[in-house]
Amino acid sequence: MARTRHVVAVDVGGTETKAALVAGTPERVVAVEQQRRGTPRGADGTATAEAVVDLVVDVVDGLRAAAEHGVDAVGVVVPGVVDERTGVGVYSTNLGWNDFPFRDRIAERTGLTVAFGHDVRAGGLAECRMGAARGLRNGVIMPIGTGIAGALVLDGRIHGGDGYAGEVGHVDVGHGDPCGCGQVGCVEVRASSGGIARRFTERTGIPVGGAAEVAAMVRAGDPDARAVWDEAIDALARGIVLLAGVLGPEAVVLGGGLALSGELLAAPLGKKLDGLITFQRRPELRLAALGDEAGCLGAALLAIDELEGS
Repeated sequence: MARTRHVVAVDVGGTETKAALVAGTPERVVAVEQQRRGTPRGADGTATAEAVVDLVVDVVDGLRAAAEHGVDAVGVVVPGVVDERTGVGVYSTNLGWNDFPFRDRIAERTGLTVAFGHDVRAGGLAECRMGAARGLRNGVIMPIGTGIAGALVLDGRIHGGDGYAGEVGHVDVGHGDPCGCGQVGCVEVRASSGGIARRFTERTGIPVGGAAEVAAMVRAGDPDARAVWDEAIDALARGIVLLAGVLGPEAVVLGGGLALSGELLAAPLGKKLDGLITFQRRPELRLAALGDEAGCLGAALLAIDELEGS
């Protein structure tokens, strides 16, 4: 039986960083104490990698001091293109860094073993071991937040593609609007949480804090909110159809903040898929079981795997 490890897990998001003191084994982890901080951004909206390291070290120091059993390691996950093998954050559209050695820098500052990974693949790992993706041989775990990416499960293993796999949010689904990545037509321009909020404000002139507010207005019958929501559903469905044709997933597990809208998202998305699917295997749609804790729990699993030599 695997021994219980105690690690600090940090999930750096586009707007918020989640951290936790976590106890567990390679099969299951539980957050003992949790923190949330705003992800530091400069005046231009980007976050410097050094500022993120400072935040991670501060969080680790605080949780380490509160840890009754000590801390064995740190797990850190970030968005964008990530090279897990070298511990480098290669590129982030939403946070704005290039080729930064996060793992080595954090290890130097904390003196602890550091596992470094991709936020979505880490969340997918947690859903595969503990959540809604258990038992899937082929599937996609797709959190929808500031951006959209997918953890690709192929033949029972999460596929990283040397850090480049799973960028579902940057698939061109034909709407023609420009994306911050330099392309046009990207899924996340219309279907990410930020994209939905932005599209609603552009349409109505009414500022909103995020997709949750738009979802509430959809439920209340607001026609502009419904139009924006329908655009998002269409973009997501077209992205999933592409995945169905290329990967043939048994299921797509929807996570992130947008998935908290439940059937308001899943029901019309399923209906749209039914209308678009022809010969492809129609993937089952599942709602993620671990909510927005998935990335943090996955970071903890990466740290424990590192300690166990997995």
